[in-house]
Amino acid sequence: MKKGIWFLLILALFSCENQKDNSPDKEGKKTSFKTVVPLKLTKEQAEDLAELPLTCIDQEYPNKLNQVIAGDQDLRSPESLHPAFFGCFDWHSSVHGHWSLVRLLRTFTEISQRDQIIEGLQNHLTEENIEGELAYFDHPQSQGFERMYGWAWLLKLSEELHRWDDPVGRELEMSLQPLTDLIVSKVEKFLPKLHYPIRVGTHTNTAFALCMVYDYADAVGNSSLKDLVTKRSKEYYANDSDCPLIWEPSGYDFLSPCLEEADLMRRVLPKKEFKAWLTKFLPNLVKSEFQLQPGIVSDREDGHLVHLDGLNYSRAWCLKGLSRDYPEYGYLNAIVNQHIEHSLPDLTDGNYEGGHWLVSFALMSLTD
Repeated sequence: MKKGIWFLLILALFSCENQKDNSPDKEGKKTSFKTVVPLKLTKEQAEDLAELPLTCIDQEYPNKLNQVIAGDQDLRSPESLHPAFFGCFDWHSSVHGHWSLVRLLRTFTEISQRDQIIEGLQNHLTEENIEGELAYFDHPQSQGFERMYGWAWLLKLSEELHRWDDPVGRELEMSLQPLTDLIVSKVEKFLPKLHYPIRVGTHTNTAFALCMVYDYADAVGNSSLKDLVTKRSKEYYANDSDCPLIWEPSGYDFLSPCLEEADLMRRVLPKKEFKAWLTKFLPNLVKSEFQLQPGIVSDREDGHLVHLDGLNYSRAWCLKGLSRDYPEYGYLNAIVNQHIEHSLPDLTDGNYEGGHWLVSFALMSLTD
């Protein structure tokens, strides 16, 4: 879809709900603020976005295998190594491409590509293909493969299938279950050994992964996993303060270290405790005049520079979740919409560097 049409669709959805305005009262003090309604995805936009993961889950090349090889026997094609998740440039992007398709089916039950999406999911998420994925993880050189970013997305896919109230969802969830169980066991073994959280704005960010793992555990009722994430999150982050948001973004960021941490603590702390923590952690964010400018992509054909579009979406979902759970921070939705509007028009520009993965980030910011 052309950029101008994207903008028209977005602006048509943008609306503001004034509870009280920001004008001074008789004493010159601001009484309240405008609450902005977050942008929503239309069915037409969803059908345009669906074409990207529909295409890339079967696109084997170009491919970044990111593997450690022990000998010539490991020099094999992506599909032979990863029979379920060989497309979309790399393993984790393939996983969240599959997640995107399930999310689209759940959100838009009458999407025009429904049959095509289901066929694609059923072709990839077979018991035989998942056995092939398990065999790869069983390799001695693969124990740390995709830790923890890809692990987190695999659990996010499993969660999405679990939440999809459809017989096909049950079928696919059961096919994926052996790999889901393996990833859960890997998380349970790794987290107690990770003494220090990883605070970068790229794949290895600990807070981002723990958000995904927490949501999966909550959805399926895995209380021990949920308790482990809660415990480690508090140990990692409870005493943090004055996060340097002004240092963000770094040049290749697609996650905000500060906001991902806040997104995680929103999950694991009681409301009163979280608000006190947030005031210490991001003191400027809790002020209604808070501003945050979107990340600027200077070259969308550069696979690293285009990461900043992902940053805009991830900032959006973090702030959107905060304003949803804490309506007093509703002013943050203006920043949510600003960040989405900045990056969404370019998502279908034909550049595979962003097209193979950014749909999932856009959907995280535009759907609930």
